[in-house]
Amino acid sequence: MSEFISQQHIADALGISRTSVSRALAQHPAVNPETRARVLSMSAQLGYRVTATKRSRERSSAARGGQVGVLVAAAREPMGWVTETSQYMLAGITERLRHESIGLDLHYLDPRVPLASVEAFVDGVRPVDRGWRGAVLVYPLPENWVGHLAARIPTVSIIEDYFEAGVDCVDTDQASGMFALVRHLAELGHRRIGFLTWRYRSPTPWAQRRLGGFVEALMRLDLPFDPAYVINGRESGTVPIDSLGEVVAAKAAAGVTAWVCAADHQAYPLITELRGRGLRVPEDVSVVGFDGVEPPPGFPRLTSIRIPYTDMGVAAVMRLLNRAQNPASPRRHVMLGGTPIWGDTTSAPP
Repeated sequence: MSEFISQQHIADALGISRTSVSRALAQHPAVNPETRARVLSMSAQLGYRVTATKRSRERSSAARGGQVGVLVAAAREPMGWVTETSQYMLAGITERLRHESIGLDLHYLDPRVPLASVEAFVDGVRPVDRGWRGAVLVYPLPENWVGHLAARIPTVSIIEDYFEAGVDCVDTDQASGMFALVRHLAELGHRRIGFLTWRYRSPTPWAQRRLGGFVEALMRLDLPFDPAYVINGRESGTVPIDSLGEVVAAKAAAGVTAWVCAADHQAYPLITELRGRGLRVPEDVSVVGFDGVEPPPGFPRLTSIRIPYTDMGVAAVMRLLNRAQNPASPRRHVMLGGTPIWGDTTSAPP
């Protein structure tokens, strides 16, 4: 436990009782997974070290033993959609670990930290000495860093696919989700459909996979594909985030009537930009996303694909335990299906 941060600090930050915090950290079965995930996330943000309790360590020793390290590539301060989705993943992870009587060691890795410091973190943690049975990775980390960790202990990633590092991946079915979205737009009468994503500091293979699913859906539905209607699909010709609204508005004037955003957190700012330029969503332009996060205040429900983040957390732990028992088995890429959400941001083209 941190010298300055107590469980009461966590309780005050979340507006819940200290008893609830204590039970959540102890993986008490009476605490629901969402609350447990919120407590784990806030404890990491405040610098409170989350480790297995004495009771859970005793159960672990008698049952499977040790802990699982969970490394979240995000800053400690709240980050909107990142905080929300990671909490659902942590809910699934903690629920399955509790079921298996295995402890949890949660760490947040700020992506703004230089690579050398992140590599030093791996050496500093010394996962084998801490009794880690393996590690679960959440959000993108440098692949050579991941390879450094995976060479020591079994490692599973959620969403990010570290193929060269040979790490198992639990992902959502990007292609099927994209096909459902594009088919929905086609059924509404859209023919010219664009794809948009952001450029991030770290590589984002998930955005490229969603772009691939988008192109595949156009081909399957016999819709035209124009590379000019893809924004930030490749490294060259990057459009900054603050210029996306202007570019999309210009393409709308040229006849693009719908836009598929690679993620919900990209779609909502785009809606704001389009509104500022006098374009209505969905009357003038339809917008869809991918993730299924809750809309910010004042925004309509986005047409999207809800990713089963909690189930992915459960599946990641199960895959990790299987990998630990069968280290020589072929690499697995497990895909879970998403659920379409037909929101209020799509309509027939004008």
